[in-house]
Amino acid sequence: MKRNIGKTDRIMRLLIAAFIVILLFADILTGTPGLILLIMAAILVLTSFFNFCPLYRLFGISTWSGKE
Repeated sequence: MKRNIGKTDRIMRLLIAAFIVILLFADILTGTPGLILLIMAAILVLTSFFNFCPLYRLFGISTWSGKE
């Protein structure tokens, strides 16, 4: 897997995932929408951990500058 996620992209993904988890623990999001967003948050965390996004590769996008 070739890196295609940069530092800023990785931080934004983690912040969005944290926001979703906070909304879930505050019981603002519940039920099926909450479950779907929890799965999305997990995907965001995993892609930021591995510095690789399959959708970015599919569309030829890369935010990684190669200097990190």
